[in-house]
Amino acid sequence: MRHRRLVIAAVLALAAPGAALAADPRYPDWPCAQIKVPEISIAAVWAGPPIDDVGSAWEDDPAIRNLVAQLAARRTPLADAEKKISEVVTGSAAERQQKAKLIFAGLFKTLNQERGEVMNGIERFTRKQKEFADQIRATIFELRELQDKPGQDQAKIDELGSRIEWQTRIFEERQKTIGYVCEVPVLIEQRLFALARATAQSLE
Repeated sequence: MRHRRLVIAAVLALAAPGAALAADPRYPDWPCAQIKVPEISIAAVWAGPPIDDVGSAWEDDPAIRNLVAQLAARRTPLADAEKKISEVVTGSAAERQQKAKLIFAGLFKTLNQERGEVMNGIERFTRKQKEFADQIRATIFELRELQDKPGQDQAKIDELGSRIEWQTRIFEERQKTIGYVCEVPVLIEQRLFALARATAQSLE
């Protein structure tokens, strides 16, 4: 009876919302409630002058490159980051515009790349969870076969039951982290938007 209840609990855990198929068939491994947008567009966050002519020039300027790293780091409070931008974007109109363009180009590339890496990590996690769920299902199937055989091997049945219980517990604990991890790309987007706005406003 204990093992029957265990199997039912495991099946219910594997059928939990987080283990279900993704809502968007284009991204079968994307488990988050937020719609997956692979990359943020410049137009969605930037109201300043075009940066088509900037390219990777921001990386060639050590001061700008170091500033971008500080601004992009989430350990830097947003208010401090916005203040740093206003302190750096100074000089003539042309100088201010060039500095702002370099800063935004660096922030856009850095944070968009970080966001992409986080999203790839989330999808890798989902694939591993699916593989783990398959392992649990295989163990459940093995347990059921043993239970249906005459002359049951009780020691083996108990061993499989304990394995299912342990694996299901690990699966559920991992699944609980999905909601938190799914917030990280959103936080990165919000930071990019806030810093882009602060950079554009420094030109006013």
